[in-house]
Amino acid sequence: MASYLVTGCSRGLGLALITRLATLPKTEVGTIIATARQDNSVRLTEIASASSGRVQMVKLDVTNESSVKEAVLAVEHQLQGKGLDYLVNNAGVSDWSPTGLEGMDNLNETFNVNVTAPHLVSRAFLPLLRKGDKKTVVNISTTLGSIAMADAFRALPTPAYKITKAALNMLTVQYAQQYADDGFTFLGISPGWLRTDLGSRRADLPVEVGAEKVLDTIQKATPEQNGKLVNIHVPGWETREGPNQYDGKEIPW
Repeated sequence: MASYLVTGCSRGLGLALITRLATLPKTEVGTIIATARQDNSVRLTEIASASSGRVQMVKLDVTNESSVKEAVLAVEHQLQGKGLDYLVNNAGVSDWSPTGLEGMDNLNETFNVNVTAPHLVSRAFLPLLRKGDKKTVVNISTTLGSIAMADAFRALPTPAYKITKAALNMLTVQYAQQYADDGFTFLGISPGWLRTDLGSRRADLPVEVGAEKVLDTIQKATPEQNGKLVNIHVPGWETREGPNQYDGKEIPW
């Protein structure tokens, strides 16, 4: 039974990941730690209440180092001496700047959530991950953070999001290189363009599909993928026209 911790679970992909995890067999998924900055998500509370203790809610502001340290202690208590198998750094923010770089006035804030926070959380949970069997850390990224694909997404006015996700990809590589010999796998996953508050109703995929495919990718991850950025695989989307294909392959930097 693998244990999971997911950040940013009050809505969007994070909530969908917890919802999906709670439906999987107990022989496959054990303790599920759902973290959020606020503990007022009605749906998340409902899922936890119906899980017979399997889903545990932990308050965590990923940008606050004191909150991160307190969350580690809470998770350590809930795991009852066992290690953490999977950490999913999902919490993130985007921007909208119709005038492009001239209107980008929130780069520091976006960087703090999308890059610094995954570092703070990953670093703090390393001791519990070392005790786990899977030792896998997943950073939820995006093809918009690929420098090689930048031209395909030129028209999207989200410069801070693109810049910080590119930095997150490098953070993934740095962790992958440093902890490979310790048996860790650090992996970036692009969940696709999902119908969430961040992705909008015009997006390609229902968030439930994104969550299912992200978890499929996580559970099939191998040490050979350490430090890579990979796409989800959605049958029928492998050769779609446009920049978004969900073929399960490695995404170019």
